[in-house]
Amino acid sequence: MKKYLLVLPALLGTLVATKNALAVCPVCTIAVGAGVGFSRSLGVDDSIAGLWIGGLTVSMIAWTLSWFVKKNINFKFRTAMTIIGYYLLVVVPLYFMNIMANPMEMFSGGPVDKIFLGVVVGSFGFWFGASWYEDMKEKNGGHAYFPFQKVVMPIAPLIIMTAIFYFLTK
Repeated sequence: MKKYLLVLPALLGTLVATKNALAVCPVCTIAVGAGVGFSRSLGVDDSIAGLWIGGLTVSMIAWTLSWFVKKNINFKFRTAMTIIGYYLLVVVPLYFMNIMANPMEMFSGGPVDKIFLGVVVGSFGFWFGASWYEDMKEKNGGHAYFPFQKVVMPIAPLIIMTAIFYFLTK
């Protein structure tokens, strides 16, 4: 339990030190990436690390798509190719490094890999939080309800799911 308490100050420090944060800003993306690497060294369950890998992946996808819009870069299937490309960049190396089982075996009745399960659930959770924030902001005349809501809303589902997975895998 002491290991998990070490991660909390780093997460809070990142949120407090960020002056002008975007929902998928570079600081948030790097913080989630560092947290994933740090979690393995602390012995955190792979399903929990997978949650944050999924969140990081969705963050990078959204960040890249925003960059494309800002730079006026358009090409056919831009969104689909970005999503597929990032998930391939995440899943394939994990498989070849023998950290994750072959995802295709899971669809044919094989065991569910903890990291893959975490990536899927974490991706959905981060996306849900970010989408919910955008809906709430739109209903409030384009303004957030509270400071740092753009950061809190996508990260909150990951924190809640981390607690749930912690107690399920304990």
